Amino acid sequence: MSGLFITFEGGEGAGKSTQIARLASHLTALGFDPVMTREPGGSAGAEAVRHVILSGGAESYGPAMEALLFAAARADHVDQLIRPALEEGRIVLCDRYIDSSRAYQGVTGNLAREFMAAVERIAIDGVKPDMTIILDLPAETGMARAGKRRGHGNADRFEKEDIAVHEARRAAFLAIAAEEPERCKVVDADRPIDDIAAEIAELTDRLLRDRGLL
Repeated sequence: MSGLFITFEGGEGAGKSTQIARLASHLTALGFDPVMTREPGGSAGAEAVRHVILSGGAESYGPAMEALLFAAARADHVDQLIRPALEEGRIVLCDRYIDSSRAYQGVTGNLAREFMAAVERIAIDGVKPDMTIILDLPAETGMARAGKRRGHGNADRFEKEDIAVHEARRAAFLAIAAEEPERCKVVDADRPIDDIAAEIAELTDRLLRDRGLL
């Protein structure tokens, strides 16, 4: 595959969608035609599963069921959107991917790493990110942002959990970054949006130069 796959990870309210849009604008200015997508979702089949997951419809069946639903959505997303775009040489920017499953279902869902690895392997079928931006900030700050963004709407399946759970997920993302430093780049998200966007643009430009695309 000749394209580039960049994923964005982090807790609730970390600013992933904002920074994906900023990076897409940066790449467009450089002459690229990036694809922006999200998980769960991004394809017709995955979007159908998204509502079931975020509404909490599968919560009573436990984290293993949720992990399998995420995997089913991801498999369709990869097959229908991500892989074809990469084969066309596009740059794909995705809001959440494998690391969210590792942190949300694996760590705070107390699912075995072997189980999660097997599910992940089947779902992604070899499509791994070239770079993952982990937007890091304190869980309390992120939840305050998420609440402001939500307004009077109801918190989704994951937003409603307590601060301790969100902090455990933050720690899980940082642990993943420590294990895979070549792929994962931790960016301090508790700063002005422009500063964060500039750092992400610099990291992306470096990747593009390394791949001979810039």
